[in-house]
Amino acid sequence: MRAGGAAVKTGAREDRDHRSSGGRRNGEVPALPGWRIGATSIIPGGMSPRAVRITAFAAISVAAVAIFLAVQYWRADGGGAGFARIGGPFTLIDQDGQTRTDADFRGRHMLVYFGYTYCPDVCPTALSDMAIALDEIGADAAKVRPVFVTVDPARDTPARLKDYVANFHPRLVGLTGSDDAIAHAAKAYRVYYAKARDSGSAADYLMDHSSIIYLIGPDGRYVTHFSHGAPAERIVAALRDALS
Repeated sequence: MRAGGAAVKTGAREDRDHRSSGGRRNGEVPALPGWRIGATSIIPGGMSPRAVRITAFAAISVAAVAIFLAVQYWRADGGGAGFARIGGPFTLIDQDGQTRTDADFRGRHMLVYFGYTYCPDVCPTALSDMAIALDEIGADAAKVRPVFVTVDPARDTPARLKDYVANFHPRLVGLTGSDDAIAHAAKAYRVYYAKARDSGSAADYLMDHSSIIYLIGPDGRYVTHFSHGAPAERIVAALRDALS
């Protein structure tokens, strides 16, 4: 990985289209060529039989991938047996310059969000929703640790994270680290991130990233997640259910 520049694709494609610059969708499958109705069949206009077969195979492949991803998130929402493969070990640096591992957070639930401090809109919204939810559950908030993991370690130093997280909640932990350490944590949580193309200079740029809040149990296992735009009330309800 190149610091601040190389794209890291680590899964969790849900909400990948929520760019921090305002929600532009990307990665959409282009429309197939126009179709015409033949005497006995429907054939793509101007395409040879071989091209038809290739196009059909590609369409089937895309559908198979879409079904696979849908099943993964169905399971992540509790629709299947077992545990979703989201979350895992990490070793990062907090806003005070201290080394923190996933083991440090055992015994409490975690609300985990991946973003970056220069994010203009998506990240502040998610972190504000986390803070509102924690305030709403009152004394039970002591049983939950909110965590913000940067996807922009080149700029998000511990000192910058310390100033940033203080704007949202006094118990919010900010985590940064090396490019490899961040990539490892993002992969464990199925988080996608990459430096946005043509987004500015080498020092002034935006990051594309997943916008998902994860609720992790005291044992480090995934409980549920909240997609971008989920109201704070839904987070409150899930926290109360998990803590009851």
